[in-house]
Amino acid sequence: MTINDLKDQSPDPGTTSTTTTLDQDASLPGTPRITKMQKRVLAGGSIGQFIEFYDFTLYGLTAVIFSQLFFPGSNPVTAMLATFATFGVAFVVRPIGGLFFGALGDRIGRRRVLTITLIAIGGATALMGLLPTYGQIGAWAPVLLVLCRLVQGFSAGGESVGAPSFVFEHAPVKSRGFWLNITIAATALPSVVAGSMILILSQSMPNESFMAWGWRLPFLLALPLALFGVWIRSRTVESDAFNEAKASRTKEFSPVREAFRENRLRMVQVIFVMGLTAMGFYFLSAYFVSYVQTTGHLSREQSLLVNAAALALYAVLLPIGGRIGDRFGRKPMLIAGSAALALLSVPSFMLVTSGSLPLALLGQAVFVVALCIYGGGCYTFFVEIFTTRTRFTSAAISYNGAYALFGGTAPFIGTALVGGTGVPHAPGFYMAAAAAVVLLLVLFTKVPETRGRMG
Repeated sequence: MTINDLKDQSPDPGTTSTTTTLDQDASLPGTPRITKMQKRVLAGGSIGQFIEFYDFTLYGLTAVIFSQLFFPGSNPVTAMLATFATFGVAFVVRPIGGLFFGALGDRIGRRRVLTITLIAIGGATALMGLLPTYGQIGAWAPVLLVLCRLVQGFSAGGESVGAPSFVFEHAPVKSRGFWLNITIAATALPSVVAGSMILILSQSMPNESFMAWGWRLPFLLALPLALFGVWIRSRTVESDAFNEAKASRTKEFSPVREAFRENRLRMVQVIFVMGLTAMGFYFLSAYFVSYVQTTGHLSREQSLLVNAAALALYAVLLPIGGRIGDRFGRKPMLIAGSAALALLSVPSFMLVTSGSLPLALLGQAVFVVALCIYGGGCYTFFVEIFTTRTRFTSAAISYNGAYALFGGTAPFIGTALVGGTGVPHAPGFYMAAAAAVVLLLVLFTKVPETRGRMG
């Protein structure tokens, strides 16, 4: 244990440590139960994550449609590459949004920032459902689409870290992994819901109608969903931990400067640790639907059905992974999960592209199990490793950097690998290699065990 670790676990001078006491009390037998406010925070964080990823994954689920309506061309591979490049654009600005909203959240509070991000991402997604196509306004159509994706990415840079940080600071110490993974599990359900909506719409109307306007309906739903999330969050309060950290600041407090001064090594560690789960999650949620259609030669309906089942399994298994991580620690889960991904990714991708519906489902299920083992450690680790004073800023920079480098590029690289090599399961080798690198990083560098650390 280093001096900085001791500082992390010590209350700020001159302040009381009510959050620490509450967290300890909530995790010990015979002490007060979880409060209504804590339950609201958990619900608000989970609903916000659902809405953010509903908005984000809609694009991945309708990638084939966007390639036809916004990037028409004689070469379907080129159109898909352009579509996934636009998907990746949102991730380029996520670190910038994370830096902006992270610093703002460490200054004025998590709850207020999360209201702004949720409205912005919901509005941008609804606008995507109103955009004219290339056939109607020419090159302006992809330009406007990119602008909407930029707003989505900038807002998601704050939402994706702010919600877990908010839940983390209210959660009982011994249940942090379980609470955080419930919140993160909500990011898988949007693909199930959105995929089911697209499936129902595409089956209940002629293809001409679906391509003309039916695909737009799930996008338009984003705005009322966002307003509902804002209402839920309006009934929560900031944590005692944040209020104490705010009270202890000096006038010269700069979240960005302090984040880079205190947490440089930890931020680099989080980039690699979260980069692996970012790659895996966006292969699962944003790539597999089009991948199974174009490479595995299943129909759109079959691809959506298989992917919805896999993501539902992810939503069930991830909280279980968090509960196991609460018991055995974050680091053992990182080791076991990265080893599983290194070993199972290639077989999983081979099954996914087999052309068989049952085998495609089995391949995605195997991939999900490995991801959830890894997720049992990483999703708590990335906020638990930082102190309360700069948690939002430090986690937002590193988390969104990881998602920009590894998550947003995953569908594009996967498409390019298949097109360049002619090997249907080529993306599996990419995933396995990344997992092997992270496994070595966790084993042989100073990645700390964070379970139970106080902020």
